[in-house]
Amino acid sequence: MRHGDKVNNLGRTTAHRHALMRNLAIALFTHKRIFTTLAKAKALRGFAEQLITKSKTDSTHSRRLAFSYLNDKDAVKELFGVIAAKVGERPGGYTRVIKTGFRAGDAAEMAMIELVDFNEIYTQNKNAAKSAEPKKKTRRSGGATKAAGTAKKAPAKKAAAAEEAAPEE
Repeated sequence: MRHGDKVNNLGRTTAHRHALMRNLAIALFTHKRIFTTLAKAKALRGFAEQLITKSKTDSTHSRRLAFSYLNDKDAVKELFGVIAAKVGERPGGYTRVIKTGFRAGDAAEMAMIELVDFNEIYTQNKNAAKSAEPKKKTRRSGGATKAAGTAKKAPAKKAAAAEEAAPEE
């Protein structure tokens, strides 16, 4: 029985599975986006996000821990340099898994896993929306716009009334 066992073994021995996760994580950190099977992508998500969380504190200890998982100096440098700088304020959710269909040979369900902050399409729209126009926040719904709208209408009514009164004299 496998009560409480949450690890997806992926049909591999422990050593093979660790090597697989290591190689997938190195590819993800190097290329920022990889295509793999859905099961491998979901297993990689937890492995990679723990390493990214470790990279947010740039200390010798966290670098050594990351190197013990990855065994690749260039990937550790990329993780603590470029990736950690971009995800510094993000509280979690550093990766995104998107299903891409089925593989032609064996009909395995395929997926793309990518680092969220490195997708230019999504981040451009997000940054453009933020910088376009800051919204005023009021306690009342539409309080700022209603007050401004009624203030503009009131002088116009007074001016129209004054124009009508002037020709009669």
